[in-house]
Amino acid sequence: MATSAVRGLVGKASGTRGFARVVELLERLDRPRLQTLAVLTYHRVAEADEEPALDPGLISAVPGDFEEQMRYVAGTGRVVSLDDILAARRGEADLPPGAIAITFDDAYRDFAQHAWPAMRRHGLPVTLFVPTGYPDRPERTFWWDRLHHALSATGRTDRIDTPAGRLSLGTPTARRAAFKALRDHLKEIRDLEARAVVDGLAEELDAPPPVHAILGWDELRGLAGEGVTMAPHTRTHAFLDQVSARQVREEVAGSREDLERELGAAPPAFAFPAGQHSDEAVEILRAEDFELAFTTGRGVNDLRRPDWLRLRRINIGGRSTLPAIRAQLLSFAPGMSS
Repeated sequence: MATSAVRGLVGKASGTRGFARVVELLERLDRPRLQTLAVLTYHRVAEADEEPALDPGLISAVPGDFEEQMRYVAGTGRVVSLDDILAARRGEADLPPGAIAITFDDAYRDFAQHAWPAMRRHGLPVTLFVPTGYPDRPERTFWWDRLHHALSATGRTDRIDTPAGRLSLGTPTARRAAFKALRDHLKEIRDLEARAVVDGLAEELDAPPPVHAILGWDELRGLAGEGVTMAPHTRTHAFLDQVSARQVREEVAGSREDLERELGAAPPAFAFPAGQHSDEAVEILRAEDFELAFTTGRGVNDLRRPDWLRLRRINIGGRSTLPAIRAQLLSFAPGMSS
């Protein structure tokens, strides 16, 4: 059976009581492997209607569910910080059996509103990967958020011609379908082209100004002072498998320089936007003395054979139930990298 089909079946079952009971049984039998690292990655923690201009698909969890997830991972006693991972990378210390790290990408403002307060309550370390060209730049927003805002807020109710075909805006359901079709299409083309398409559509639809939802530098400095680790995530959120080597270097080194200037320091760790990378991008990171880099490839990392510049992560989405997350943290869970 195809992997996607298996994931679909697991996804449907993960919200049932039977699935939760099976996971609890497996946890009793489980013995975490000595040298593994699971990295949970989130984007947004918010209620679905909290900021209707933003793409709701980036909501990893609503606040209540996130609190429950953090309570669970804190109870494992296995959560490690970025400094802990760097120490293991350098051979200076060992990670606990079945180590777990928590990361957030993109620095959405609701990280400070909902995610970090919950993590502080449970004493959990976190790494926030910041696209450094966005803080304090209200004219900038991610193209998927601008696309969602343009389609949901326009007064047009007719059909429009788009690169993904002729799409209807006649009903809320039609608009959601149009957004999904366009988003999926634009993910497959070069990032600069996607931005240009969205800019053109926003103008055609007479869309309202974009909503800026990224933390500012003062807010980031405050969070850093409270213990949040900040690390580079490029400047413009460019997909690094789509741009020239020169731009890769500018995005990587520039985002680190921005953090050093604004926050005083930046760890030698990086997250690839959307996980997209090339061998060339990895070599540039190596040449720039980065020690860790995180993809979005799903799975647990085997630290007996680590690929430190292509570390896997477990993406948490809006439909990720706590039993499903717990199942992926089992030492014998599928997706173990080698």
